[in-house]
Formats: sequence, structure tokens, C-alpha cells
Amino acid sequence: MTEQPSTDLGPQTADSPAASPASPAPMIKPITRPPTNRPPRIGVDIDAETEREIEEAVAQLGGEELMKAPPRSKLPPRRDPNAPRDNRKRGRVLSIRGMDIIVDTGGKSEGVMTADQFPDGLPAIGSDIDVLIDHYDSAEGVLILRRPGEAQDADWSSIAEGMIVEGRVKAANKGGLELDLSGIRAFMPASQIDLVRVPDLEVMVGQSLRCQVTEVKRSERNVLVSRRNVLEAEREVAREQTWQSLAEGQVRAGTVRNIKDFGAFIDLGGVDGLLPIREMSWVHVKDPNEVLRLGQEVQVKVLKIDRESRKLTLGLKQLQQSPWETIEQRFPIGVTVPGRVTRLMDFGAFVELEPGIEGLIHISELAHNRVRRVKDVVQEEQAITVKVLRIDREQRRIALSLKATTANPAEAAPPEEPEPEPDVPAPPKPEPKIPLKGGLGGKSGPMFGA
Repeated sequence: MTEQPSTDLGPQTADSPAASPASPAPMIKPITRPPTNRPPRIGVDIDAETEREIEEAVAQLGGEELMKAPPRSKLPPRRDPNAPRDNRKRGRVLSIRGMDIIVDTGGKSEGVMTADQFPDGLPAIGSDIDVLIDHYDSAEGVLILRRPGEAQDADWSSIAEGMIVEGRVKAANKGGLELDLSGIRAFMPASQIDLVRVPDLEVMVGQSLRCQVTEVKRSERNVLVSRRNVLEAEREVAREQTWQSLAEGQVRAGTVRNIKDFGAFIDLGGVDGLLPIREMSWVHVKDPNEVLRLGQEVQVKVLKIDRESRKLTLGLKQLQQSPWETIEQRFPIGVTVPGRVTRLMDFGAFVELEPGIEGLIHISELAHNRVRRVKDVVQEEQAITVKVLRIDREQRRIALSLKATTANPAEAAPPEEPEPEPDVPAPPKPEPKIPLKGGLGGKSGPMFGA
């Protein structure tokens, strides 16, 4: 049998027996490949954007998934690096947690977008929405999403917490206002819009508002602003100016800020003054809401200033004509007028003669006889007729009498005259039974001798 030459193409060494000088050299048939028109692969230039996409894809895909990747001939054509990037995706809303909306974009990482991007109302859980991937937050492990159409070229380096900026209100919802700060989307909560509650936020749409930046989250593209902080700062400046110009007796314009049972607080340009209920009207006021309403512009008089405690007392009735100025013409002394009992006290009863005018019936003027308890004679809300005794216009006091309107029972009937007694002669004096000593009886006593 003829020995066939070995076809082993493994490495040969000098120590190998097959490599002896006596052995003939093996015949190696060259491998031929079909001709191809592909140019030699010298190198590929990859732009930074494409390189970043590749790194993100490698980070998200495991080794097994890379092995299952389709051949290069089946991959989509490479995107032109100069073409604008479109990372629009269709996501499904998974949940809503406070101001964060969790969206499933189909990848391994969930996406998060802020609720203030939906001024017309939050999307329903389970609904599909269009989103754009802004960036990946490695600290939280989530994708930061935004709605299509949001400005991307805004200068975020020009905004910082504490800055005073001016923004235009783009939309309003029950949670607050959405503003545009030179291309940067900002949100203003409803509690930060004004010093008082704004009932209708829709009226703010289209207005330009000065506000303060309270929070900036560049990674989330989220900015919170407050107009209330700006108004409070301006109010503090106005407050100091107002305190310097205040003086007792001044008449100032103010705005009703708050109404309580005991009175109302009036804003006089940064300074709040108290308008007590007793100083609202000359007529007795039971409820301050009967006289004032919130936001009403009123003219008040400065009655008292306490600069140490920063307290201010105001009056409203002082700007109206006092009914006491013409009290003598309406109620002259000695006239009998009708009235209504308003209050009972231990010392007497107060009677209202007309709205804002009350007089006092002292307990001694209730009845002709002695009165121990006022309620034994009159009751509250009782209509009676009284007589005006005295008027003190400076002290705003009127003395009234109830007993003066009735006759005194003791003076009604004249006293009875006693009947005359008949003349009776005086009885004679009885004669003495004991004889009188002394005199001219014939014998002289021992005083005169024998």
C-alpha cells in the first residue's frame, strides 16, 4: 500500500519527527476566495453622537442579547449625523405619583415626566401618549421625558434659585399656573400666585408676572416660581413707608383683607389696621359682613397708633354724621317719646330711642315705689314710653324716666281730714282730803311761837 502524504497543516517544529530533513515538504494548496468589489476597510470615523448611542445600547443590552443581534446586512441604515435627532416615542402611562407621571417607553428603564406639562388635565392611567426622551438620570435610574414641542434651546445657566424673573402665563389648571421663562417651562402653585386666594385662575392666562425662582431641577427640567414672595417683599417696603407717614386723625384709603366676628382688618398699603365692630356704624352692628365685604375699598379714619406693638385702630362711623350732633332738636328735655328696652342691668335699663341712640332709665326712675329688681318692672325688647330728663351730648348720655310718665298713686287721692270733736267742759278738780297745814287757823305753829 502506498502511503498517502499527511494533510495535517498544524505547526511544525524542529523537534517534531515529521520535520526531519529526510521527510519531503508537504504540499499546501492555496485557498482562493471569490473576487469582491468591497473596498479595503482601513477605518471608520464615528461621530460623538453615534458613539454615545452605541455606548447606551451596549449598557442596556446584555451579552446574550448582543449575540442574538441580527446580522449587519439586516440592520437599518445608519442615520445621517447631520440630520436632526427624533427620539419621539409612544409610551403608556403606568401611574401618577404626586407631580410625577411614570411612563413605560418599552425599554428596561421607565420614564418620568412632570405633571405640569399637562395644563389641560392629567392623562389617564393606561393611556398612550407621545413623549420625547430628554436624558437619562443615572442617579435615579430613570429616563427623563417631556412632551413634544417643549423648547430645547433654553439657556438653563441663566436661571438660579432666588432670582426675580418675569414670565408669561401660558395655561392654568386647578393646581396652579404654567409659565414660559424665555423658553424654560416653569410652574407656579396656586398658593404662590397672590397674597390672597385667587378664585379663578383662568383670568391670569396671558398676563406677564414678576416672580421669584424657588426651585430649579435641571436634570428634570423642572422650575418652581412664586409670585407671592415678590408681593410680600414689595409689601414689606410699602409697610415701612406707610408707618412713617401715618398719623392719628388721618383719613386713609384701604382694602378689606379679612373679616372676623369682632371686626375687620383693613390694608392701608402694607399696614393692616383693625376696624372694631363698634366703630363700623352709629347703629348697632351684629355681624360685620352686614357692613363690609372682602376686597372692598373703604375710607377709614386713623383713631389710635401704637408704634411699639405695631397696632393700628381704625374707625368708619367717624366719617358719617353722628346722630348726637342734633340730639337736642330731636329729643328736647321734658318730651315723652317711645322706646324699646335693649338691655337690663342691676342699676337700670337701656332704652333705644332710635337706631344708634340709647338712653338709661336708672332703677330709681322705674317706678314710684321702691324697686329691688329691674326685671320686675321691664323686660328686654319691651316697648315703653319714657320721658327725657337730661342730655349730655359730649358724653353721649341720655337720662330717661319711666315713672315720670305715670301718676304717683300716693298723690292721686287727697288725704282724709279728721272729724271735729264736740266741746266737753273740763271736770272739776277734786277737793283735797288732807287738811292744809299753816295759814290762819287760830293756833300758831311752833315756828311762830306759842
